[in-house]
Amino acid sequence: MSDSIFYFDHGASAPRLDEVAEAMAPWERGVVGNPSGMHSASRAARRAIEDARDVVANFVGQPAHEVIFTGGGTESCHLAIAGVVREHRKHHAISDIVIPPTEHHAVLNTALALADEFDDVRVRFLDVDTNGIITTESLWDNVGDKTAIVSVMTINNETGVYQPMPIVGTVTAGGVANGGISHTDAVAAAPWLYLPAMTENIDMISIAGHKLGGPVNSGALILRREITLAPVSVGGGQERGHRGGTVDVAAAVGLAAACSVIDRERQEVNHRVTELRARLEAALSYIPGVAITAMEETRAPGCTHITVEGLASEELLFLLDNAGICASAGASCSSGASVMSHVLEAMKMPEHKARGALRFTMGRETTKEDVDQVIAVFADVVYSLRGKK
Repeated sequence: MSDSIFYFDHGASAPRLDEVAEAMAPWERGVVGNPSGMHSASRAARRAIEDARDVVANFVGQPAHEVIFTGGGTESCHLAIAGVVREHRKHHAISDIVIPPTEHHAVLNTALALADEFDDVRVRFLDVDTNGIITTESLWDNVGDKTAIVSVMTINNETGVYQPMPIVGTVTAGGVANGGISHTDAVAAAPWLYLPAMTENIDMISIAGHKLGGPVNSGALILRREITLAPVSVGGGQERGHRGGTVDVAAAVGLAAACSVIDRERQEVNHRVTELRARLEAALSYIPGVAITAMEETRAPGCTHITVEGLASEELLFLLDNAGICASAGASCSSGASVMSHVLEAMKMPEHKARGALRFTMGRETTKEDVDQVIAVFADVVYSLRGKK
């Protein structure tokens, strides 16, 4: 086992930023007032939350009608889908949830659970091409007057490919009488994209703190216009009745601090990491049997998804981890059996190819030396495993 760690799993969770830890520190010890109270400590907590709300709203793009703080990206997506659908059911005989099959499980499983719970809720899956990008034709075919919500991930969390968000917003607004409701899981996109431009015609946006270098238990659902949501948790009516429970001041402040750093450094980090990705992919492409997924498509600067012919992701990850390299797989393990990623399955990738899927994700901390170490180790691992076959 290597004593050094080369972290290439920013897509799972980015390292905590120093600026975030410093901003959160005053709210993690001593007296932290309940923001719903009336005394001075409560007023101070409420001011901190409202200041954080303004920063998050600006991060996604003004005008932002409302920012609802949540406990993370999953809760944000769940609140968006479940909140809209439960409200839609009150006034419609059928409530359709329109999503691609490549969505994160936060959206996918919420949609399926609602359809399982209610006979009048249906999930309509959009078609995607071999790179996982939705087709405009299927969007028009599936959006109509029964549509409760259309939810499409801005950037896929596994492959890093962009979705055509301007088209999603336009078709949703035009395909439903009186305008439909659109949502995007922007968790994977937020570290890289200027969301005010990329999601400007999307009604609801979900982000998560820990993908930005913020705290794990922080997220937000941002509404661009007035949208009636049935609360998932009622509690004491906090967050204007959308989400019951006392807001975590430190988490909200930490999320805002992360947003500020990303906004300030986005251009420089994107440029540098894009060059690092090109260096990594150029080297990996020379290894026989290695293919870069969706290489010709626009992808997140920090995401390199590959497949390795004839090898399994589990064995690759084991040896990479022994060499101090943290990466992730495009497949998961269930009861000891390798299960193909639902994203790659939707892309109609052959199972024998998808079996060797890996994802390397970089961030602002990644260096040229880190990339060169991955290149050297990965080549050794692949040739070593092939020599044993």
